[in-house]
Amino acid sequence: MITPAALRQRFLAEPLTLRNERRDFGDWHRGRPHYLLWAIDVDLPAVRSRITAAQRALDGLLLDGYRRQPHITLALCGFPARTARPAVDEFDRHWLQARIDALAAARITPFTVAIGALESFSSAPFLHVDGADGPLGALRACLHADTPHPQGEYVPHVTVGLYADAYPTHSVAQRFDACAPVVPLRCAIERISLMGYVAAEIGGALFTLAEWDLAAHRLRWRSRLAAAELFRCREPVRANRDTAPASDLPMEMP
Repeated sequence: MITPAALRQRFLAEPLTLRNERRDFGDWHRGRPHYLLWAIDVDLPAVRSRITAAQRALDGLLLDGYRRQPHITLALCGFPARTARPAVDEFDRHWLQARIDALAAARITPFTVAIGALESFSSAPFLHVDGADGPLGALRACLHADTPHPQGEYVPHVTVGLYADAYPTHSVAQRFDACAPVVPLRCAIERISLMGYVAAEIGGALFTLAEWDLAAHRLRWRSRLAAAELFRCREPVRANRDTAPASDLPMEMP
């Protein structure tokens, strides 16, 4: 995976950061309420503290109201489909079941990541993530089994915020260099999460629908009704299905 030095060079190759704005991107979500993704939840006190320090270092550059919890995105899902023919940015139960089956077959075990220093994309600063190329690559192979990643080369990271305007990248990078050196935070990863957010809110908080337990190789739904509600299924979810194995997931389409 790409190194921090290469990330810095790529950032500086762009003259300006990308301006983000707070508005309802209706032409993107078209009234669909939630967008889903697979991610690693790293909402831990030490990680939150490091993000707060990074936000202070970039004071005045970031868009207000960023509320997304610390996480490492693994793969994008899209909008849950509500018809028999999903659009290109939607997914249905068959698409999701294929990823769950791939996770079950891969039997990837718990691992550790190291969360390091401040780097940046042109649109957003982030904390670099290192130390787990093998497990992260294996997870992404399961979650993107039949399609390439839409954003090209994968860079594991924890987003700090979004740039509020177009700023000279060399000036922004000077703020990075002014930060005190940090010791990488080692985080034990025992599960990955199926998460989502309200599509009309830029930088809004994440919610978790289900978690894949890396030791038990099992998907656990946060709510007994979560699977049924995801695609507005007709059949109710039985009381014991919140810890059902992957092969038993109740995801019938309407």
